[in-house]
Amino acid sequence: MQRDDGQSDIYLPPNEMRAVLHKDRVKVRIVRSDRKGRPEGRVLEIVERPKQPIIGRLLQESGVWIVAPEDKRYGQDVLIPKAATGAAKTGQVVVVELTEPPALYGQPVGRVKEILGEIDDPGMEIEIAVRKYGVPHEFSDACIALARTLPDKVRPHDKKHRVDLTDVALVTIDGEDARDFDDAVYCEPAKIGKGKSAAKGWRLLVAIADVSHYVENGSAIDVDAYERATSVYFPRRVIPMLPEKLSNGLCSLNPEVERLCIVCDMVVTEAGDVSAYQFYPAVMWSHARFTYTEVAAILANTRGAEALKRKDRVPDLMNLHDVYRALLKSRVRRGAVDFETTETQIICDESGHIEKIVPRTRNDAHKLIEEAMLAANVCSADFIAQAKHAGLYRVHEGPTPEKQELLRNYLKALGVGMSISDNPAPGEFQAIAAATKDRPDAPQIHSMLLRSMQQAIYTPVNAGHFGLAFDAYTHFTSPIRRYPDLLVHRVIKAILGKTKYQLPVLPMPGEAHAKLTRRLDKGLAARAKEPGQKPKKVSAETVAWQAAGMHCSANERRADEASRDVEAWLKCKYMREHLGEEYSGVVTSVTSFGLFVTLDALYVEGLVHITELGGEYFRFDEARQELRGERTGIRYAIGSRLNVQVSRVDLDGRRIDFRLVEDGVERLVRSSREKGAARDERGSSHELSEKGDAQRRLRAPLTRAAVPSIKKPKDAVKMASPRKAVGKPRRRG
Repeated sequence: MQRDDGQSDIYLPPNEMRAVLHKDRVKVRIVRSDRKGRPEGRVLEIVERPKQPIIGRLLQESGVWIVAPEDKRYGQDVLIPKAATGAAKTGQVVVVELTEPPALYGQPVGRVKEILGEIDDPGMEIEIAVRKYGVPHEFSDACIALARTLPDKVRPHDKKHRVDLTDVALVTIDGEDARDFDDAVYCEPAKIGKGKSAAKGWRLLVAIADVSHYVENGSAIDVDAYERATSVYFPRRVIPMLPEKLSNGLCSLNPEVERLCIVCDMVVTEAGDVSAYQFYPAVMWSHARFTYTEVAAILANTRGAEALKRKDRVPDLMNLHDVYRALLKSRVRRGAVDFETTETQIICDESGHIEKIVPRTRNDAHKLIEEAMLAANVCSADFIAQAKHAGLYRVHEGPTPEKQELLRNYLKALGVGMSISDNPAPGEFQAIAAATKDRPDAPQIHSMLLRSMQQAIYTPVNAGHFGLAFDAYTHFTSPIRRYPDLLVHRVIKAILGKTKYQLPVLPMPGEAHAKLTRRLDKGLAARAKEPGQKPKKVSAETVAWQAAGMHCSANERRADEASRDVEAWLKCKYMREHLGEEYSGVVTSVTSFGLFVTLDALYVEGLVHITELGGEYFRFDEARQELRGERTGIRYAIGSRLNVQVSRVDLDGRRIDFRLVEDGVERLVRSSREKGAARDERGSSHELSEKGDAQRRLRAPLTRAAVPSIKKPKDAVKMASPRKAVGKPRRRG
């Protein structure tokens, strides 16, 4: 059981679990410590039982109908009276609503609420996941009705008070399978300053779909978007945040059609600093829809076949590549964390079965767009902060002291020769990553560096972004698929209009509200303990923004969990066809109960349980992240290479089990003995490195620079100057 106060979890024995369900909030009294030293509790009261459906397969055992929950955390089957099975058949996946809760001496009872279908039906894994994690997957009737009233294209009166950028060669660059395009980019060389002192630079435009023009504050579409908070991406299917008419139509920056947008217009120096920026509403015309693969090919060979097809756009792409390399200099100088980790993509056939699992490769086109979006996000955070307007920041705090200590011990045990200070800067992590990039265990070291960091959240309290090494950062560039970005757009437009944006009164789940109340109460109590300082009252506006931030953060995690669950299901289903086959792999995680091994060829992870390691006692070394045999001295550590056989696949439990193949074990024994001998000769004199360079501040002093007007083709119509339209650009610094 997870405690609210953040202390060690409390173990509830099986007899105490009979009357409770997964996700119940309970009051517990600690009665003893179990054999493993864990605090053991007794349930005193069920404080809250959220109304949640249970998904499982309908089975008949000895004439009794039951549903075996797909989520094994529920721990017990649900009894279904014959009259409550409806039209469901044996073996089908169903959604159950409880009619009687579990008791100490009785199973829970329920009725079939919905029939999802057969377990092997295409897309069944997604149908299960959206219900299992409570992902809203159907728009309300009011939302659908309102979406039908929206226009199919930009109307003349929509263009009022907007800068006309239709003759500027803005383009979109996305993946091959992308359907919604919410960002477009354009870049041209620029001179910063005047006369002989003028320096080389670029003018970079990032145009983002103006979703806020169509999604009005507090409307039916807005309420549904807030409830979802994010689009959820599955293999072959997306659960969008907005109705398709907006996400794939009116708000998507499709090629060769007019679209409304909000523009972040920046001047970037040769050193990669943004010396000036401005925001303004505009109307644009996408001059091309590029894919990452296509742009990477053009950048690699400007005279190749891909470049010849797009010869009019090649100079613009080269300018984008130039400004990307400048922004990359700034990233390196800041010491931003940039680990090369392997992400995978599941390729499915028409019926939804996995054909193959391939690694995702990030080329210069991916990185180019990423750096342009980062620059626009930083400008939006700076714009809101300077205006002293409430908003949501994307905050990523540094590692906790506990995680810092664990990482130090791990680096020392591996003989890395470098470590982190008591108050580490992002550059220290990046320095370790750079120093170890050529080691055979580099992916595992980089994975440990990532695990030591905290999770990024949305909050109105700006605490900077540790990983990216920014003093202030927010999300501005994806309002089609992220609700925080939509809120940031509304705040920016309010500042431009010299008004104040008020959050709509939107519903917040009881669980999220309770968490927020506890967090604010805890914060007030902590401040009250400080001598001579009275706790400040939290304003209603702050509470509202905190609630929005918590809701968006929680739903972002929910979307990630649902996506991972579907990927795990598909991988398990795929591996059922490979039972008994042997593969080589690498240990990617070590626990007290075994090793997690990722296969080289398939990029699938499975568990080698400790009982499969042989007939001796293995001790888990947390500092070294390894299991060591007391008799043979054999070591299984992160990065160890093994040969394994696929022995078992549990589809319901999302679990794949491996067993070791003998020749791999023999090789590892020899390797362990050789390393042990070398370690004895070398001794343990690894010195920890001194603290690396301190984090450089983003807002360094910048010289004033004129924003040049955009060059246009000779036959282009006259375009309103952004400076005349919106006033002087805001200076950084």
